[in-house]
Amino acid sequence: MAAGAGPLEEGGLPFSSASSAPPPPPPPPPVAPGGPGPAGLLPPNPAGPRNPNSTLVDDLEASFEACFASLVSQDYVNGTDQEEIRTGVDQCIQKFLDVARQTECFFLQKRLQLSVQKPEQVIKEDVSELRNELQRKEALIQKHLGKLRHWQQVLDDINIQHKKPTEMPQGPLAYLEQASANIPAPLKQT
Repeated sequence: MAAGAGPLEEGGLPFSSASSAPPPPPPPPPVAPGGPGPAGLLPPNPAGPRNPNSTLVDDLEASFEACFASLVSQDYVNGTDQEEIRTGVDQCIQKFLDVARQTECFFLQKRLQLSVQKPEQVIKEDVSELRNELQRKEALIQKHLGKLRHWQQVLDDINIQHKKPTEMPQGPLAYLEQASANIPAPLKQT
């Protein structure tokens, strides 16, 4: 690895622009996120030639649309061969998943470049995420404490209502007398 070159700048990576065309000019130095456009989203295409202006995002969108098109296609609706339908849908879904993996890999590589070139930025993001998580958990704790206070008050109110003088009548009817004392008298209608 050359001095100053990031680990993702070497030629054998999945997002280098390897093709049968003449060798491309040397890559520009890596750009921080938010830099110029999505030109770096060009993946290799081992299946053959592709539109040079197509990006991973375009491929992801097209394969996603193809998944839905295959599900609502009139050929599939009127088709009688269920195995053929299933194979076609599976192929569309597999292509979508492959492009999604390539897109994820691209962004993971960019994240790795950022962590190598600007480790303090990654630390700042981690600290920010931790602060947000702490705030979320603190709000959850406060919510639960509020509920706990509410239910404690309900229990206290119930306990106050059921407190009676220390002299409890003894005998077989004592429980009924105590229970009937807690029943409100019926309202008289006039």
